[in-house]
Amino acid sequence: MKLSMSVVRAVFASLLLLSGHALHSPSALAQSTSTPATARIGKRVVGIVLYPNFEVLDVFGPVEMWSYVPELQVVMISEKGGLVRSTQGVEVQAQYSFATAPPLDILMVPGGNGTLVELQNPTFLNYLTLQNARTEVTTSVCTGSALLAKTGMLKGHRATSNKNVFTLAVDADPSVDWMVKARWVDDGKFVTSSGVSAGTDMALGLVQKLFGKARAQMLARSLEYEWHEDPNADPFALKELPKPSSSR
Repeated sequence: MKLSMSVVRAVFASLLLLSGHALHSPSALAQSTSTPATARIGKRVVGIVLYPNFEVLDVFGPVEMWSYVPELQVVMISEKGGLVRSTQGVEVQAQYSFATAPPLDILMVPGGNGTLVELQNPTFLNYLTLQNARTEVTTSVCTGSALLAKTGMLKGHRATSNKNVFTLAVDADPSVDWMVKARWVDDGKFVTSSGVSAGTDMALGLVQKLFGKARAQMLARSLEYEWHEDPNADPFALKELPKPSSSR
């Protein structure tokens, strides 16, 4: 079955309107992707902190959702800026380095194989601590919560992580109230998700937290995404909390 151009235009028009852009105004859309974060008045700046061997879906599941929220502006950050290679081999351009990045309203740390290296990188961990002192909300996907935990910022808070490597998070800080059954966990300032695909559900959960459930549901429908709305419905839940490696 062939779709007429009018139908195609209608679909993309709805997405662009949802994100605050007009379909007939390519200059407005171009401006949205090129204007520096510091110049975007009235928007919450969402900083995605990349590092070598990050997980692609951890980043772009949430980015797909947040980029269609007109009140949010997503920027990519890495230690030195420039191209950052993912676990899957895809390279992503970080617009900012740690030295040049703007203050963030929302921080998001993805997971990936590179987590193991960054757990031992004081420059990376110090940057998370610095930005967290300013953020309204600090989030993570997958093993990104292990990086947040390593800084000590999750101490006394509820959080979750990738169930396949949950010990990595527990080892980073056993004093965190680690939730073994949770698609994502909203504990006030901190919102953490389980592994990989769960980050997209968490991203919509954050939209709900900031703008209401109806807004999140509309966004999911517009992108033909089946949102798992219940953060406690976790098909990958663990039966019990793993013990820290040091106590085995």
